[in-house]
Amino acid sequence: MMRETTGGAAAGALDVITIGRSSVDLYGQQIGSRLEDITSFAKSVGGCPSNIAIGTARLGLRSGVITRVGDEPMGRYIREQMLREGVATEGIVTDRERLTALVLLSVENEHSFPLIFYRENCADMALDESDIDPAFIARARAIVVTGTHFSRENTAAAQRKAMALAKANGAKICFDIDYRPNLWGLAGHSAGDSRYIASDAVSQRLRLVLSDCDLIVGTEEEIMIAAGESDVLASLKAIRALSSAVIVLKRGPMGCIVYDGEIADDLEAGIVGEGFPIEVYNVLGAGDAFMSGLLRGFLGGETLATAATWANACGAFAVSRLLCSPESPTFTELHHFLLHGSAERALRKDETLNHIHRSTTRRRTMPSLVALAIDHRSQLEEIAAETGAEPGAIARFKPLAIAAAARVAAGRDGFGTLLDETYGRAAFDAAAKAGLWVGRPVEMPGSRPLRFEHGRDIGSLLVEWPVDHTIKCLCFYHPDDPPALKAEQIETLLRLAEAARRVGRELLVEIIAGKHGILDDDTVARAVRQLYDVGIKPDWWKLEPQGSARAWANISAVIEAADPWCRGIVLLGLDAPQEELEAAFAATADAPLVKGFAVGRTIFAETARQWLGGTIDDAAAIEAMAGHFGALVAAWERTRSSGAA
Repeated sequence: MMRETTGGAAAGALDVITIGRSSVDLYGQQIGSRLEDITSFAKSVGGCPSNIAIGTARLGLRSGVITRVGDEPMGRYIREQMLREGVATEGIVTDRERLTALVLLSVENEHSFPLIFYRENCADMALDESDIDPAFIARARAIVVTGTHFSRENTAAAQRKAMALAKANGAKICFDIDYRPNLWGLAGHSAGDSRYIASDAVSQRLRLVLSDCDLIVGTEEEIMIAAGESDVLASLKAIRALSSAVIVLKRGPMGCIVYDGEIADDLEAGIVGEGFPIEVYNVLGAGDAFMSGLLRGFLGGETLATAATWANACGAFAVSRLLCSPESPTFTELHHFLLHGSAERALRKDETLNHIHRSTTRRRTMPSLVALAIDHRSQLEEIAAETGAEPGAIARFKPLAIAAAARVAAGRDGFGTLLDETYGRAAFDAAAKAGLWVGRPVEMPGSRPLRFEHGRDIGSLLVEWPVDHTIKCLCFYHPDDPPALKAEQIETLLRLAEAARRVGRELLVEIIAGKHGILDDDTVARAVRQLYDVGIKPDWWKLEPQGSARAWANISAVIEAADPWCRGIVLLGLDAPQEELEAAFAATADAPLVKGFAVGRTIFAETARQWLGGTIDDAAAIEAMAGHFGALVAAWERTRSSGAA
């Protein structure tokens, strides 16, 4: 087997390590359909311990996971997603003989959530004692063991070894009972959503775990299977006879009750966290989000009542949304909800919470962005016409620009490109291999009012894009435009923003105001404010250089007030000479929201003219563009270092 040597969390202390299932969940996207009728699926990381690892990481705990995945794309996807989420992955073992588990799930109605487990001889069920690294366990203040991995001797031995190591290290042992009869061989393949089948054999195995635990968490059915009793109160008392652990009884919409000490005859005589009455949309994964919130409080030194409240809130987020791990809230999101609540019973309809969720779970951290813009269509068509080159030559030129950008980036973060579908399709793969951020235009070049280049149904186009491509839209918008023109442009941008949210793509809005009106210290700030006022919140703004520090201060004030989670601003070039751009860069030294630039013609125009005219070859074109781009990057970095000084 192959174990990863570096993890997403720093190679130091961890708060929690989870152990057990790791699968790829494929969620049906047609809500209200039988699984038989589902035609498309959304992919995410699944499996109770994997969901908890992600959920706790999002809430600010330093988490890790121990599991196995296959040596194939689904296994690599789990590993990469864990890294993106900040989960330490040293405990993920690659199994070259088995496939990663898959689960198909759907929401048929509010009471029926069909799922099928594809887990025959899967990778995570081959976990054994050799996969438990004492040094990794020693880094954690707590471990989470889960029910399914006590169903086989090899996986049970792995968890028992981890428990013994954790106990010797003084770490807490948390047990999520996570009972799935199907995964204990007690139900058929079609009964994946079955939650309870009494079994003395299962109860005997689970009872052996209880005495070593510091925290035991389960639903009413799970508490009964762990205890081997037929009612909840008797089960709680039976568990208490075996264990002094804090016991948390999950009761679905009624929240939870925490028992710390003796179990009274009254089931309600425990610590009750604040509940949250919300619409139940999908119960799958709710327990994992609940456990994440509970651990955040339990391991964070909060009171048990607070931990229970956080658990209930996280569970509320999960049941109100479709997927499992992707829907777990971040601590920023949780804090906002606890402070302000929501006017929506269906939290998935709360646009403020949704915006915080999207903004705080982005796939990639981008503290800065310098991009070679080569998304130009009409300008390159003009150059091709001037030089007598066929339009098809433009598509052969664009990969040379990507090669130039990659040469300057040299594998560093924060470098990117703007690249179009019309002539740039052949260059997308090169940009991906170079690790470049990619922004793709959707506007019809030069259109005013704004029109989309490839038809009105923008959502159908976007769903076909790679998930990490950013939508870029240029709008020639002035805050003093005629009302009818302004209303039409805003409506088009709103359709785009809504489509971007629905398909999960980031959005960069480029505003050029100076070509159609006066550009003073407040012009662009007013334009940005008008778009925020109608609910357009792009991840990035791309704006023209401003004439004063006051203009940048006005723009920054608007963005900070309307959307503190905005990634920032990149400067556009407008074919300005390099010395003018360097001056524009310097003018933003005191505007920290300006994160970089996306410049095109200043870098490539003359080179394109020469290459399309046949006076230079590919190597010379790459060299020239790399030189121009590198010079701009150096100029930008000088302004930031001087500003920092």
